[in-house]
Amino acid sequence: MKTKLLITFILFSLFSCSTTKNVSKNVKQTLLDDNTFVITEISSDPSYGLSPKNPIEVGSEDSGPKNERRYLNALSGPNGEAISYYRLGSCCPIKSDKAIFGNKVMLDNYRVTWEGSKDTISIYINMYDSGKLMAPKGFGIRKN
Repeated sequence: MKTKLLITFILFSLFSCSTTKNVSKNVKQTLLDDNTFVITEISSDPSYGLSPKNPIEVGSEDSGPKNERRYLNALSGPNGEAISYYRLGSCCPIKSDKAIFGNKVMLDNYRVTWEGSKDTISIYINMYDSGKLMAPKGFGIRKN
């Protein structure tokens, strides 16, 4: 019985948020400083970064976790409020040509909030692949 539950849990974890989209674009990211990316626009796509099927791609060969923080440090609340965030954990396997084993990598899920917000918001980040960086719809870009 325990074995069946374990197998069910593993299968559910692997396929619950899976997408077939190949997300690798290998876009060069620009730094404002060592802790912050340059972001110049807000996405008009309501799923960008807010759905595991359309994650933010901050990847780099050697700076994945740091790039996640660099991205989040570039965001603000919708009216310029300073945000706070924490990493909730990994989830949601997605296809990637950067995968070491098989063809999938895991996303990281961050919870983000700011003063005056009604709730925390999940942001899904792919630290393996890189794409154009934008703020998710409903967020702002931190002023320097």
